[in-house]
Amino acid sequence: MSLLTQIMEPCKILNRVRTDDDFGGYKEEWVEGATFDAAIGKMSSPEIVVAERQGLSETFTVVVKKGFSLDYHDVFKRVSDGSIFRVTSRTQDSEAHPASTVRISTVTAERWSPTT
Repeated sequence: MSLLTQIMEPCKILNRVRTDDDFGGYKEEWVEGATFDAAIGKMSSPEIVVAERQGLSETFTVVVKKGFSLDYHDVFKRVSDGSIFRVTSRTQDSEAHPASTVRISTVTAERWSPTT
């Protein structure tokens, strides 16, 4: 078992579902979808720290197995603590080179609340 595999933890995609509210409008719910494994680490460059102090959401790097696709604004939940993240990039933009033995893709994400 590789170190990368050891630090990955279960996550679940959250899908937004809208249903009629019986008053001519709709209500919105977030429903758990596919399960996947990811390693999630907080970004801590000086620029990120300054931006967070000025109100930017916490920023994270998310590593997933190559072939699992996360797209811009996908929302997912880390199962262990219920933290919710919104993806701010695409896995297709940062996949490991085909010749690499490391089969990963990365995205950036922000800590997020469905009421945001």
